[in-house]
Amino acid sequence: MGAGDDATRDAAYAERLSHLQGARWKRMLSVQRPYRWNLRRLDLGHALDIGCGVGRNLENLGGNGVGVDHNADAVATCRTRGFSAYTTEEFADSEAGAPGSYSSLLFAHVLEHMARADAVALVTSYLTYLGRPGKVVLITPQERGYSSDPTHVEFMGADALRSIAEECGLTVQRSFSFPFPRALGRVFTYNEFVLVATAD
Repeated sequence: MGAGDDATRDAAYAERLSHLQGARWKRMLSVQRPYRWNLRRLDLGHALDIGCGVGRNLENLGGNGVGVDHNADAVATCRTRGFSAYTTEEFADSEAGAPGSYSSLLFAHVLEHMARADAVALVTSYLTYLGRPGKVVLITPQERGYSSDPTHVEFMGADALRSIAEECGLTVQRSFSFPFPRALGRVFTYNEFVLVATAD
């Protein structure tokens, strides 16, 4: 996947994701509710979640998705949770890896783990699995979120995401800050850049 590949491939990284997402206070406050709402309002249909981690967005997609990740331990956790998920090595040869079989591709908190050139290559490599017309959604953390994870490699702001999408031959439809206005990205860890593009 890129320069951050080794740092996000091992069991310790998968365990860290599980610990962060399973924090008691997050469950009590239902912190995923706005992000779940955001994903569902994007009307992604049958989605391929690239870099699915331990399944946060597979859950938010309401089961209408398939995950792929280079971290075998993360994929195993997804399967334990009842989600359909594959390692990158397994995916291409699986039934789930049929070209053109997804309504959308989701890259959520993935591209910041690599250099820009690797991000373009990653998005491009998965376009074969997207039906036409189809959506591609790119989500990356803003400043506070970016600085919270030592495995992040390159900050991918709104302009960078637009540039990546256009280089991949996609048409940008929307770009916005979520869940709060852009100014809060410097202090709120979970503020995100969201870009929605289409492939025709």
